[in-house]
Amino acid sequence: MSDAAPMQVVDRASASHYTWGGVSDGWRLVVGSDLAVTEERVPPGAGEARHVHACARQFFYVIDGRARLEFDGHALEFGPGQGVHVPPGVPHRLANAGDADVRFLVISAPTTAGDRVDLGPP
Repeated sequence: MSDAAPMQVVDRASASHYTWGGVSDGWRLVVGSDLAVTEERVPPGAGEARHVHACARQFFYVIDGRARLEFDGHALEFGPGQGVHVPPGVPHRLANAGDADVRFLVISAPTTAGDRVDLGPP
């Protein structure tokens, strides 16, 4: 028998909530040293600071709205049912590219805890 926690249903109501950037929300759906899954909501015109992760790779998957992922002087816009993989070591910034909230999942392996360095403006 495994020592892992019993399986359970997780949703925003049961997940740990946090606010970032003064206007955006996050819900920690899976928290582990090897894997983190977060749902985030970013209102129009908002976004995160440009940053980099030394170890964590991330996959951003849009549920609703339009996201813009800026990296290495380029940008990709993507919407519902689309995602983008960001390898470790790639400076990036995710922002809302639309006129409605963007909701997305961020899957990080390993966790980004202690693995983020803010870089400021592009």
